This record gives sequence, structure tokens and C-alpha cells, in this order.
Amino acid sequence: MPEIKARYSDEDLQEFKEIILKKITRAEEDLALLQSAYKNDANNGTDDTSPTFKSFDEGSDTMAKEANVQLAIRQEKFLRDLNNALMRIENKTYGICRVTKKLIQKERLKLVPHATLSIEAKRKQ
Repeated sequence: MPEIKARYSDEDLQEFKEIILKKITRAEEDLALLQSAYKNDANNGTDDTSPTFKSFDEGSDTMAKEANVQLAIRQEKFLRDLNNALMRIENKTYGICRVTKKLIQKERLKLVPHATLSIEAKRKQ
């Protein structure tokens, strides 16, 4: 049976940190887009020039805003999870499963860098 490493090497942690920092940059850009969409920052004031189907448009605008707010909330949670992952890198506990205390597979962390559970622990949930 292969020996279980206590933690990832500093080189591995640095690689994960770079992946996470890229994801944070992208997530912040996406969040800014979502927020500007539901805050109507991009509105050029042409709403009143086209009165046809106004109530229908207002309803769909409201639904779109609500959807964007929900997406923004999810994006904020994603950013929080990524920042928590950075903290785990700093204190060298990154990549250790909360349940099994074993290392989470590198492939999983590259795809889901904020993961705190191994596949094994996730399946047991």
C-alpha cells in the first residue's frame, strides 16, 4: 500500500496557488459583469423610447435581474472558497481532505482547486 504523504510540497502548493489566483481574477471579472447587469449600469436610457410590450419587458427584466443576483451570490461564494483555499496554501494544509485527512488527488484539485473533500469522502456524503 503506498505511503500517504502528510502534505503537498511547496512546489505543488505554488502551482495550486497560481491556478487559484487565475481563477480569482476570472471570478472577480465575472462578478463585476453580473453586478453591472443587475444594477443597470449599462442602461443607455432608451427604455422610454419603445413603449410597446412595456409590462412584458419589465417582467422579463425583473426575472433577468433576479437570475443575475442569484449568479452573483454563487460567484461571491466561489470567490470566498477560493480565498479560503489560498489561506490553506499559506498555512500548508491545502489539499488535505477534511474527512479522511488524506491528500486529495492532484487531478481533482486542478479541476476544483477549492475542494476540501476527497472523492472518497464526497461519495460517502
